[in-house]
Amino acid sequence: MKFGQVPIEEAVGALAAHSVRAGETIVKKGTLVTAEIAGRLKEAGVETLIAARFEPGDIAEDDAAFRLARALAGDDVAVEDPFTGRSNLYAETAGVLVIDVDAVHGLNAVDEAMTAATLPAYKPVVAGEMVGTVKIIPYAIPEVLLQKGIARAGDGALRIAPYRRHAIGVVSTVLPGLKPSVVDKTLAVLGRRLEPAQARITQDHRVPHEAAPLAEELALLARGDAELIVIFGASAIADRRDVIPSAIEMAGGRVEHFGMPVDPGNLLLVGSIGGKPVIGAPGCARSPKENGFDWILHRLLANVPVTRADIMSLGVGGLLMEIVSRPQPRAGGESAGWTDVDPGEKVE
Repeated sequence: MKFGQVPIEEAVGALAAHSVRAGETIVKKGTLVTAEIAGRLKEAGVETLIAARFEPGDIAEDDAAFRLARALAGDDVAVEDPFTGRSNLYAETAGVLVIDVDAVHGLNAVDEAMTAATLPAYKPVVAGEMVGTVKIIPYAIPEVLLQKGIARAGDGALRIAPYRRHAIGVVSTVLPGLKPSVVDKTLAVLGRRLEPAQARITQDHRVPHEAAPLAEELALLARGDAELIVIFGASAIADRRDVIPSAIEMAGGRVEHFGMPVDPGNLLLVGSIGGKPVIGAPGCARSPKENGFDWILHRLLANVPVTRADIMSLGVGGLLMEIVSRPQPRAGGESAGWTDVDPGEKVE
């Protein structure tokens, strides 16, 4: 594509690179300059124009953006018709946005003329939400460059993992210092978290904060219709040998990972029993504010695997809020952690 300032007579057949106002004549950016337009501008005293002229093999910005967006769009992602060199991508269903990050980086590294931007990977989205956009910077790019971009973008780098798990079993452990109202509020908060996934709590069990009774309830849940099990402990998990991880193993399950570099959310546990995922919720999961529990919960609701490597990669960006004034869980003993926590309090 040729680009630059030319005499007004030579601009015929090219695109006006910028909007021009001359007397009563207004030429908008990107307008194809006709002989009539050039004549009117000339009469208004315009001698030169910054113009863009296509060359053989050039692909117009809209066509290029649309083709790139289609290459990026995977399952349950729709591509919008292009405009001004841009084509947006939208979720066709509620779920979790899964991205081939290397493919997007690769596309953006090809040339400054082609850009792709997305929402963060694994973000929960709703149907109709924009998840990405492709923008071609100049008015056209060479076909050979577009093909290179498409090759680097791969096939379906953006897809939506729809929510698959809808029946949630919950076990809450209790201690003498834990008020029943705290558990009730915790379940209400969890219920609201599940709404975007059209999931609901189908079983609610409360047992003493001891490994044996907890293991018994977990085994029952694993044999039932629950597709995901969440454990709210009356006391924070302090070690892999603590009550909750011990109960998971006693129930025939396994602890996949304990701890995560997200704050709030450090004391989260992920495991499984009978092939069903189990989350040992951190104390911050009692609060409606976003925390590490949300990130893992939605992935599992969408049946997106969560590995130890996945969890430990969350550190950059994992500091979710200011914590200078946060009460210290250990300052007043065990009850300063989860036991007497208010559902709105910020804890690990």
